[in-house]
This record gives sequence, C-alpha cells and structure tokens, in this order.
Amino acid sequence: MKKAIFPGSFDPITNGHFDIIKRGISLFDEVIVAIGINAEKKYMFSLEDRKRFIEDAFKNEPKVKVITYEGLTIDLCYKENAQFILRGLRNPADFEFEKAIAHTNRLLSKIETVFLLTASKTSFISSSIVRDVIRNGGDYTVLVPDSVRI
Repeated sequence: MKKAIFPGSFDPITNGHFDIIKRGISLFDEVIVAIGINAEKKYMFSLEDRKRFIEDAFKNEPKVKVITYEGLTIDLCYKENAQFILRGLRNPADFEFEKAIAHTNRLLSKIETVFLLTASKTSFISSSIVRDVIRNGGDYTVLVPDSVRI
C-alpha cells in the first residue's frame, strides 16, 4: 500500500492544498493530511477547527485521513508506515525551501518526497494571504474549500 504524508499547518486549508490532496489521491492508496503542532507558533484557527475544515472537505473521500502530530515528519512517516512525503510547489522560492528539507529527509531516512506543482489557478494562494483577507474583512471564500467557514 502506497501511503503519503501531506504535512502542514493548514491555517487554514486553501484551495491550493485541496488541489494537491485531490491529485495525490490518484497517486497514492492513502493520503494522510498531517497537521503539525508548533507550540511557539500563533495560529488564527484552533487545531480542532483546522482538523474539522479538512475532514469536512474530504468527508466523502475514504483515501484521505487527517491527523495531528508533533516532531519530525519522517518519524511520523515511520509511525504511519508511509513511504512518501507529498508537497506542493507554488513558485521557485517554495522549490528551494522544500528541496533543502527533502534532501535532509532523504539523508536521515529512506522516505521519498514527491512534489506536485500547484494548478495555475491556485498558485498564488497561501494560508497567510487567506488570513490577511479574513483579518481585513475581505471575501476569503473564493480562496478556500467550502468547509472553511467562520
């Protein structure tokens, strides 16, 4: 069984994340969306809300599992028996950042990182942009799945 971990903070999940997960479903038997917990980070949405947003977005997709975790992603891969880490790339800066992490993970483990380019219609969307739109009273609903409602 081919399993992939798709790690992130998902604060909140965006249409870009949604697209990567949907496309990952066709590549893997299971996509585990793993919400990382970082006690030093200030989140807009609670862990419970972030988890619910993703679960609701994929409620009819049995190949998607949503969990939370702390620590190294490769340790989570071993725990979940996942052979792959799934990552989305929006731009060259994402690639450079993700490449360094992928090389480190490959050095420390046998876990492969699979990169998917975001769709052009979602490549500009980031969780930080969504949070800024929300803070300023803009229409964030065009940037996120229907499950993200505040």
